[in-house]
Amino acid sequence: MENSYNSLSVAVEDLQKKGYTEDFNLVEEGIKSKSLKKEWKAGELDVIKFYRFEGMTNPGDNSILYVIETHDNTKGLLVDNYSAKGDYISPEMVKKLNITHEE
Repeated sequence: MENSYNSLSVAVEDLQKKGYTEDFNLVEEGIKSKSLKKEWKAGELDVIKFYRFEGMTNPGDNSILYVIETHDNTKGLLVDNYSAKGDYISPEMVKKLNITHEE
């Protein structure tokens, strides 16, 4: 796995080629896959690596890409912004993602 990528789209494309094909979405207790119609709680997944990307012209374009493997061997990616946006996620999921908000 690369240490860094020049852009989010390059990272997603490369990681999908490496088998991280599922598109995960963040939910209160963990993550979900719409295509598989399945959810995993924070204790059922591991964050393998993450990459931060900063928008060149708009600070609102900041995002983070999580490379995730679930305990049932589903591999995929979760893209999220890392601004304080007010969505509630469980403390367990916050700890799992190690989300911090820098002042």
